[in-house]
Amino acid sequence: MSAHGRAPSGLQRVVKALLLAATTLASAGSAAAGTPIERGRYLVESILACGNCHTPKSPAGEPIMERNMAGGLMITAPPFAGTASNITPDRETGIGTWSDAEIRRAIVEGVRPGHGRLPNTQLAVMPVTLFKALLPRDLDAVVAYLRSVRPVRSEAPTPVYRMPVHHDKYPDAEAGFTETMMADPLRRGAYLVTIGHCMECHTPREKGISDYGKRLGAGGRVFDPQLVQGLPKDWPGARAANITSHPTSGLGRWSDAEIKRAITQGISRDGRRLQPPMAFGWYARMTDADIDAIVAYLRTVPPIE
Repeated sequence: MSAHGRAPSGLQRVVKALLLAATTLASAGSAAAGTPIERGRYLVESILACGNCHTPKSPAGEPIMERNMAGGLMITAPPFAGTASNITPDRETGIGTWSDAEIRRAIVEGVRPGHGRLPNTQLAVMPVTLFKALLPRDLDAVVAYLRSVRPVRSEAPTPVYRMPVHHDKYPDAEAGFTETMMADPLRRGAYLVTIGHCMECHTPREKGISDYGKRLGAGGRVFDPQLVQGLPKDWPGARAANITSHPTSGLGRWSDAEIKRAITQGISRDGRRLQPPMAFGWYARMTDADIDAIVAYLRTVPPIE
């Protein structure tokens, strides 16, 4: 029971489970550097939030960590219907027979190799045009970590494509990042926001196209519980917030601490609980330096009402 004598909500159970699951992983502070597998674990299990889609959840919406990365979230939309793939090294139902080059291509180009029963096809939901920004060492580290994950046999249904797959290009990813830029907190923050695909949800769409040019971060994207399965049964849906520096519509008057709390704990400035698919349970595993860099970058996003 909660401090007020009420049973915790499904969302509260999810947050608790995610935070508990984080303790089973290596410390984020040490994993942000170290070996390629440690670096890959840090990225996959924090800012990339791969498990937000690729780790199955209980009926209460809690991640089932013994089946980490075995697939789970189901999305149904006019152009596409499918389940997040098994990305464990299982050779029959996962990516165990894929080469490193094929895994890298799937991440940054969205092309699945034609192994097994699934055809060579594009991945509709993967934010590949933002993952394109991954530095070569980070992309290699992600591959190394996925190779190290415990293989789990889990066969996802064959996806259904009703129209051609379209991915909007993201300006910062197209411009690219360099290792040298990572010494500048603002550029590192821009890099983390890009590979964290934050703006994919927090930028409105016009006729199905994300308006990254004129309304970056202005919010408004709606997530309908009728279209997404695998989240808590009592999930009411969500609308992405304005995360520009606008003083009233956005984050302009929020303190750094309030922004960090929203990112890592899912609590808004007014104490309201934020809703999935915001991956705050994964973002809580980031280092303080990386969270600070994200906040510094968000302060520079032009204000939009």
